[in-house]
Amino acid sequence: MRYGIQLPVQSQSTLYTEPWETTAGPEDLVEVARAAEAAGFAYVAACDHVAIPRRLAAAMSTVWYDPVATLAHLAAHTRTVGLLTHVAVVGLRHPLLSAKQYATLDRLSGGRLVLGVGAGHVREEFEALGADFGRRGALLDETIDALRAALGPEEFPEHHGKRYDFQDLGQRPRPVQPRVPLWVGGSSEPALRRAALKGDGWLPQGDPRERLAEKTGRIRALREEAGLRTPFTYGAIAEPLYVGRPAWDVGRRTLAGAPQALAESLRAYRAMGVGQLQVRFRSRSRTELIDQIAAFGAEVAPRLHEEE
Repeated sequence: MRYGIQLPVQSQSTLYTEPWETTAGPEDLVEVARAAEAAGFAYVAACDHVAIPRRLAAAMSTVWYDPVATLAHLAAHTRTVGLLTHVAVVGLRHPLLSAKQYATLDRLSGGRLVLGVGAGHVREEFEALGADFGRRGALLDETIDALRAALGPEEFPEHHGKRYDFQDLGQRPRPVQPRVPLWVGGSSEPALRRAALKGDGWLPQGDPRERLAEKTGRIRALREEAGLRTPFTYGAIAEPLYVGRPAWDVGRRTLAGAPQALAESLRAYRAMGVGQLQVRFRSRSRTELIDQIAAFGAEVAPRLHEEE
């Protein structure tokens, strides 16, 4: 079971942002990404919003670094860690534009991109950009198909759909990877179906572990019905973590304690067939976060593969 991390600072929703992040910036992002790489993390992730309406700004904030620019910047400061969009709202943009950006990112990073996509949920964002919010699910379905073509090996990709139609338009550079991994985000029934039938993996939307097995089981059933046997990565988002005994209130939902105890708890995800686990740590500063990342990589991660 691999493990990755959603980057701090880059998005600052009140649901998860720590107070220190509000005054942090690019240097902090670089140091956290380097720490994750050193600790053996499979990826660092950045999420996507173009513009936040005033009615949601108090809860979501308006701090959302662009994922392509952010991950490209971090690619230049790291060597091996994967670069995940969790998630890119690709229906907001023409797929040829997205393909140009993400193919370039994959090329610049030496083939480290994992493209996580989702339908989006902010109506005003869609309206401002001329995208159809009411049909965002169908729009995402077609956009995935178009991106598969445009991020494939062909210099002149071809796609003919209801909304997008293109051929004889060349794009280089091509991605390093012959097939850029495409993980689908969301936990609704349409999202599960989309992940099962169109994706290489699934990114849940914060499902508690007691409901996760039901969702992964549904995806497996859909894939079996469709006769799909290609590799597929099931993801999970762990509860907030703190390695060791905290000297401050980390909240009742946080899993805190000795490395062995944390690993024992997190192995429950492996038993559900989870292939990659996204973690997030409680912290009061960049230094504390980096210490938590290092402790997880050195003391918790090696125990994730122990037998019960």
